[in-house]
Amino acid sequence: MASKKKACAKAGIFSLEVDLDKDITQEKLIEEIKKLNSDNRINGILLQLPLPKHLDEHAALEAISPEKDVDGFHPINVGKLYIGLDTFVPCTPKGIIEILKRYNISISGKNAVVVGRSNIVGKPIAALLMKENATVTIAHSKTQNLPELVKNSDIVVSAIGKPYFIKGEWIKEGAVVIDVGINSVDDPSSPKGYRLVGDVEFEEASKRASYITPVPGGVGPMTIAMLLSN
Repeated sequence: MASKKKACAKAGIFSLEVDLDKDITQEKLIEEIKKLNSDNRINGILLQLPLPKHLDEHAALEAISPEKDVDGFHPINVGKLYIGLDTFVPCTPKGIIEILKRYNISISGKNAVVVGRSNIVGKPIAALLMKENATVTIAHSKTQNLPELVKNSDIVVSAIGKPYFIKGEWIKEGAVVIDVGINSVDDPSSPKGYRLVGDVEFEEASKRASYITPVPGGVGPMTIAMLLSN
């Protein structure tokens, strides 16, 4: 949240953080969201996820006005995305498409595999890639022959949340790799005792890929940029 507030300040965007108790009731949370819906100072609302386990995440997201849903998680905006209407797009998937376009990477006609089927990244990036005329496969924990799928893909988007899950040797020569994973692994040599790594074996994959995003510092900053764009 701190990085989002800092980015808003740098861009000249007014931001308001509403910090609520972790034991807040569902009713009180919905009440707070409705206050923001009716606040004319506020053009966009985002709910920091995940919520405490006793709260209904879906009900809370549905309480946000679709016109202020800058995370693109409201069912109305999700539906608009899937039928190709102009709407708020989830920030990480939107940032991935922006990266590809800024580097003039052709999407149309390419084979793409999305590893992970979350509502936040996997499903919406698949929809956006299809909108750009890619042929898209969504892979997940039950997918068989994942290495072969990856080896045949021109664009690989990994958002499964497992360190080094995608092996470098799976990457097709010249493929574009977008690593959304942010995973903590033990590292005694680090002052913090850990370091952040992606879902992809970066060193080996980078020998094969034409483009690959680093972790950290790749997709993450784009997510915040697209939040501000929304």
